[in-house]
Amino acid sequence: MNNDTMNNDGFITAGVNLSFNYAAGEAASRFLIALRDEKKIWGTRCPACQRVLVPARSFCPRCFVDTGEWVEVGPAGTVSAFAPLSPLLPGEGLGVRVGLALIHLDGADTALAHFIGEADAPRIGLRVVAVFAESRSGHILDIAYFKPTER
Repeated sequence: MNNDTMNNDGFITAGVNLSFNYAAGEAASRFLIALRDEKKIWGTRCPACQRVLVPARSFCPRCFVDTGEWVEVGPAGTVSAFAPLSPLLPGEGLGVRVGLALIHLDGADTALAHFIGEADAPRIGLRVVAVFAESRSGHILDIAYFKPTER
């Protein structure tokens, strides 16, 4: 099926669907495998500035030095920013309305962008905890979403 369209200016607009494989690298792979196999969230500590980076990184983007120390963080944290809940975001069969949030996980110095669900009125400062997917595959969505720990 061809979805190409001819514009009035004589140009053709066409969609391109590209499939690709991505090598996550050592740090991201270990981070994702821990989500899948252990339901644990790990970060790496920068030896220069001592920040704990989540998701785990192989080097500190501030200091440009290799990280090596692994630190378990979360699974709870605090919402530091959020976008409104939307029925348009993929619920992936979760049965909850979700929005996007930056989650400052306990023990981390950086925020993790992820879905927030089960929160009728998300707000900055809201305490949340990770809800892991029933079926996990080594993907960031092995954390299905974060839900409030308080009502």
